[in-house]
Amino acid sequence: MTDRDYMSRAIELAKRGIGLTNPNPMVGAVIVKDGRIIGEGYHRRCGELHAERNAIASLTESAQGATIYVTLEPCCHYGRTPPCTEAILAQGITRAVIGSRDPNPKVAGKGARILREAGVSVEEDFMKEECDRLNPVFFHYITHGTPYVIMKYAMTADGKIATRTGASKWITGEEARREVQKLRHRCMGIMAGIGTVLADDPMLNVRIEGGKSPVRIICDSNLRIPPDSQICRTAKEYLTIVACAAECLKGDGQDDRSKKRSRLEELGIQVIHVPDGDGSVDVRRLMEILGGQGIDSILLEGGGTLNDSALRAGIVQEVRAFVAPKIFGGAGAQTPVAGIGVRLPDEAVRLELCKVSQIGDDLLLEYKVGKERACLQES
Repeated sequence: MTDRDYMSRAIELAKRGIGLTNPNPMVGAVIVKDGRIIGEGYHRRCGELHAERNAIASLTESAQGATIYVTLEPCCHYGRTPPCTEAILAQGITRAVIGSRDPNPKVAGKGARILREAGVSVEEDFMKEECDRLNPVFFHYITHGTPYVIMKYAMTADGKIATRTGASKWITGEEARREVQKLRHRCMGIMAGIGTVLADDPMLNVRIEGGKSPVRIICDSNLRIPPDSQICRTAKEYLTIVACAAECLKGDGQDDRSKKRSRLEELGIQVIHVPDGDGSVDVRRLMEILGGQGIDSILLEGGGTLNDSALRAGIVQEVRAFVAPKIFGGAGAQTPVAGIGVRLPDEAVRLELCKVSQIGDDLLLEYKVGKERACLQES
């Protein structure tokens, strides 16, 4: 086996942490001695041992003189767990092959330097592109402090997300809808607009075995969300946030919106007041608040209005478009992005195609927006 084989194994191990390590990165590690794997591990869950320490815990023999392959630069600071560099040195490992560099200021080259200064041979940027694809969420969150936002929508071949009557179930097939459930599990938050809540009364949870449901975030400028909606009735079961723009601060209890806010909070909902000055939710400021609460990623399942606001605010890092082999037609049928649109083709939001997949009868188009290091890798 070669260095590529061992790092590929570390990447496969890292993927086992999908949806469980947030806001930490997904990391895999493999320890090799005399051409044999003698230990391997991955970061299983935030707050638990890192990949390197799990690999060391699985050792079948002494790692003296061994090589460790790790998909992300080993940490060198005390957080929820001790530094991995200490564990590597304590085992007598003499070579480290590292995939991605860690942009976390607490690490950022320090981990590799500590190993080198202790006499370990360090090779960095090995299979960097493949390793980077594991953690675009972490890279964005640790450098910006705001969630990595994936705009997801399902549309027909003629670009419609609903018929002229507003009917939208179902545009895509079961396989594509199952893929969306996996994506919900991967992200820490899911965001929709009040229009979606009023039209579809969704749960916005995860409905696959072993899946982790995200924090539900509803953009509701005027607090129109019905207390008897599924979102409100299950707020004690699933963390739920409602972002509003209208003034609804607690007062003497006489104002209707104050009463509505109090009622929502009684149901277990966190209400955030983030007006943009034009009567709408300031989604850019909302991202800052959510990032401060430790939410590193959001699946945006909005309608055309919220999608338009998100793109104009520049908060979207990735677009995932499911395209069904159907045509709805109709000038009044809804499209994925509403608003007035751009005046000229040169003013369009530019996307970079990452991947095209066929899922059942549907296509999934995955795009990067802006200068992110990679699209989110799902499997």
